[in-house]
Amino acid sequence: MIFEYFCLTDPGLVRDNNEDSVSLDAENQVAVLADGMGGYNAGEVASAMATTFIKTELGRWMSEGGIEASAREIKRAMEICIDNANRSIFNAANSNPQYAGMGTTLVMGVFQGSRALIGHVGDSRCYRLRGGSFVQLTRDHSLLQEQIDAGLISVEQAKYATHKNLVTRALGVEDTVLLEVNEYRAEDGDLYLMCSDGLSDMVPDERIAAMLTVAGTLEEKARSLVDAANDAGGRDNISVILAYARSRPLRRGLLSRMLGQ
Repeated sequence: MIFEYFCLTDPGLVRDNNEDSVSLDAENQVAVLADGMGGYNAGEVASAMATTFIKTELGRWMSEGGIEASAREIKRAMEICIDNANRSIFNAANSNPQYAGMGTTLVMGVFQGSRALIGHVGDSRCYRLRGGSFVQLTRDHSLLQEQIDAGLISVEQAKYATHKNLVTRALGVEDTVLLEVNEYRAEDGDLYLMCSDGLSDMVPDERIAAMLTVAGTLEEKARSLVDAANDAGGRDNISVILAYARSRPLRRGLLSRMLGQ
């Protein structure tokens, strides 16, 4: 399976700074997106630390033999990278007063052959468009999701909740953090979307799916998603990573048409 990627981040219309960070290592099939939090721009520091560290360390591991590794070995490498990144952010937050309380949510993907290993911490998400089916692969680590799971609030009521962004897991907040990783079989034509809540809180899933289904390049699709979030108010930073899977090379000129199928 061959994967093609595009990433984009935008500050939105309300915030002066961008606390999101995205990073791609296409050669080693690693994609990372982080949504930072913390005052005095510390969220920017946390998210940048996370994406830079994981891209560098996991990319190096993949280049040194990870391409041939088993899914179990890759999952363990992802967990180790997250643990090390978490400790770096936690230590920085506790040794520098200006960084006190900083942290970041994160979603990452390692794409290996016909496998997609998706890991996340917090409420940064990964979706998959396969044919006409658009599904959320990750499950938010948030108070709101826990209330939904417990039957205390319905999914429809959750759309109007005022505490959407209270996460129950984040990198850098405690000295340990648990990465949730799941493995999926990639198929020809799959389109994976990783995003921060600046997109998922502003644009309904059904509209995201419709925009991803329209013919166009990955860049055009990414920009349409960011524009839609800004058109809806752009209340938060907006970041997206798109990963498109295909099983064979395409003739020049057919790529954009195929991406719309």
